[in-house]
Amino acid sequence: MWRKSSASGVENCVEVSLGRRVLVRDSKVSDGPWMTVSPSVWTSFLASLSRHYAAS
Repeated sequence: MWRKSSASGVENCVEVSLGRRVLVRDSKVSDGPWMTVSPSVWTSFLASLSRHYAAS
């Protein structure tokens, strides 16, 4: 199941599918390629975003 980011806009659209692996794709190209990362990498990525925007 793909979920679109609530922060996605008209041009910057991201969807993720959470499971044993995290899949990330451009929601404008649903049949296109996607990136696969481990849940721990995804969690680290989200934490780094939180730190970055908290500092802004």
